[in-house]
This record gives sequence, C-alpha cells and structure tokens, in this order.
Amino acid sequence: MSKLFVAGSLSIKHLHPKFLERLDNAIKSGLEIVVGDASGSDASIQRFLADRGVKNVVVYCSGATPRNNLGDWSVECVKSDAAEGTRAFYTAKDRRMAEAADFGLMVWDTKSTGTLNNVIELIRGGKKSVVFINKEKRFAMISEPQEIAELIKAMSPTAKDKAERKIGLSKALNSLTNEQFSLQL
Repeated sequence: MSKLFVAGSLSIKHLHPKFLERLDNAIKSGLEIVVGDASGSDASIQRFLADRGVKNVVVYCSGATPRNNLGDWSVECVKSDAAEGTRAFYTAKDRRMAEAADFGLMVWDTKSTGTLNNVIELIRGGKKSVVFINKEKRFAMISEPQEIAELIKAMSPTAKDKAERKIGLSKALNSLTNEQFSLQL
C-alpha cells in the first residue's frame, strides 16, 4: 500500500477546501496516511481524518508519546538525540516520515522552514510532493530540485533569510541539484 506524508505549517489551523478535497481523494484511493503530532496543520489534518473515520493512519512523534493523536491511531515514536523541544528534536520525526512515505501532500504558509524542509527531504529521496501554497490558494507540483524554486518565489525576503539560517536553504538546494546531476551522468 502506498503511503502519503501529509503535513503543513504550524501557523495554518484552518485547512482550505482545495487542500481538503485533495486529501479526501487520497483517502478514497486507499492510501496509508502518515502525519505528525504537532499543533497547527498536523492537528487540523488529524481532525479531518478522525472526523471521516479514516483508519489507515500512522502518527509520527519525536520522543515517547505524541502531542496529538486525535484518531487513536498507531504511533511511530522516533528517537532523537537532540534536546527535547528543539528544531533538531522534531526534524528526526519529519525525516523518518519522508523516508517512510512514497510521496507528500503539504500545506504551506510560504514561511515555514519545517514544511519546506519536508519537501526537500522528499525530493532528496526521489519522491514527489504536491504543495498547497495557502496564501495563493494554488498547488505546486514538486518532482525535481529545480521546481523548489517555484516555492521560493512565494517567500518574502525575510522568510528566505530565515530559511537560510534555519535549514541552510542554498546549501540544501545545491546539494539536491548536484545529486541529481551526478545521477544523470
């Protein structure tokens, strides 16, 4: 069974109908859903899934117990050596979800470095992502490193600077581009 990594920005608590329609299509097609345990988008996604009685969901958490598991689904606890509550602590869970999934469905506020990093991790694994750019109310299909540039165009200069500091955006993109180039040789 194919797995879909569904995630989004902490700042997004109300999911747009276009995003929910896409998620509903994934549910109807029988995909297994992997989702995080954070507040914001994760909790809203969980609420949507629980309200529909979706059973094939796995909640990923860093540490011993999930912060949110609204459907009482199975849980995948990811061990992290980083200090609890830090970005690195939660990134371990996100990386594991990207590894476990076959593709991604993200809802993004054009600022969240976590969501952007999830897309990068999926691409690094040779997996596609569909990203709903919330403020533009549109989807972007991301299947190769160059297409991440479309997402970056939606970011403000301040958000780009933050992504550079927090996730080393330029370095990550260069690494992806170099990996793709070496695979083509």
